Amino acid sequence: MSGRVGWVDATHGISGDMLLGACLDAGVELAVIQAAIDRLGLPEPIAVTREPVRRGALAATKAVVSKGTSDRRRTLVDVLALLDRSDPDVGASAAAVFRTLAEAEARVHQVEVEKVHFHEVGALDSIADVVGVVAGLRALGMNRLVCSPIALGGGRAQTEHGPIPVPGPAVVELLRASSAPALGGPVEIELATPTGVALMVTLADEFGPLPSMRPELVGMGAGDRDPEGHPNLTRLVVGEAFGTTTEADGLEPALAPAVVLEANVDDLDPRLWPQVLAELLAAGASDAWLTPILMKKGRPAHTLSVLASPEYTERLEQVVFAQTSTIGLRRHPVDKRALAREFVVVEVHDQQIRVKVARLNGRIVNAVPEYDDVARVAAERGVPATLVLDEARVAAQALLQQ
Repeated sequence: MSGRVGWVDATHGISGDMLLGACLDAGVELAVIQAAIDRLGLPEPIAVTREPVRRGALAATKAVVSKGTSDRRRTLVDVLALLDRSDPDVGASAAAVFRTLAEAEARVHQVEVEKVHFHEVGALDSIADVVGVVAGLRALGMNRLVCSPIALGGGRAQTEHGPIPVPGPAVVELLRASSAPALGGPVEIELATPTGVALMVTLADEFGPLPSMRPELVGMGAGDRDPEGHPNLTRLVVGEAFGTTTEADGLEPALAPAVVLEANVDDLDPRLWPQVLAELLAAGASDAWLTPILMKKGRPAHTLSVLASPEYTERLEQVVFAQTSTIGLRRHPVDKRALAREFVVVEVHDQQIRVKVARLNGRIVNAVPEYDDVARVAAERGVPATLVLDEARVAAQALLQQ
């Protein structure tokens, strides 16, 4: 095995609520989505419900996010302030989505990113869509996410500024900046929204056809429209990947090229470091860490180290320069040998906890419960996290010995 992989089929279109519906249809509990949204403490209550529908001949799930009455337009700073209250992993990924979208809007309107005012995307229900999707994909425990080429539709769409061509300028800019593949048609309506495209160009690890996998879960997320002759759906397929590592041949994992970025920083408020590390991981880093050092004249400082695949180098360098006070960094090519890994799910106190399992030559050498899941269960059940962690380890060992 080479881990759990997901494939988003956007060949019939994509939006935030369609992808959210696909997560729910694939088995994500509604309570997981609602809890992630509730943690934001939004100024108006937002509730998510699910509705069984049909699009063409196919059964699907429609995610219904209640809309608040506020029509306030929010800047990127406003949205990021709301996301600061969320789970760190969910918040970092959701923030990356909104930054990607803000940068595209800024280029389209030729304004500074800080001056971009989100319209529909800044509404509370759209913020809930993004946070819900991030939480839903995370709950499915995928190591890798692949997205198909995105169908965009055609014709014209009505906005508060009048009609615009489809695909809209923001969608085209998102695709241009990320080099993501897309195609027009096959119907003359808007099939891909800026939110849906921003989610994919930010969260997907790559674009392409269905990867080699053994499908386990399939989710169909429905859009609002039901045009004749076109199933308005986003499909999500999740399963165990195979054929991408040497483990099946009984060999040790092969070496792969990687890059280490480093910078010495002595003048950054240490309270900012957790967010810096979260931003780097959300931008594609395989790992990011700090090492305390002593610089000239006895100044205490940290070395920031970032491990990543070579294709993420430029993006991660931009994050380092934007989020820290460094004015220079070092780049080292390295070889990386990684064990094949997968996620299994165990139940503790009637709650699901993901366990990351690593294998060498087909033999399990490590099984570690995800601490975020452990902390969530401990908080919900009012028991010590150490107890939940021990029970998750025992449950994982029992499962893996079957």
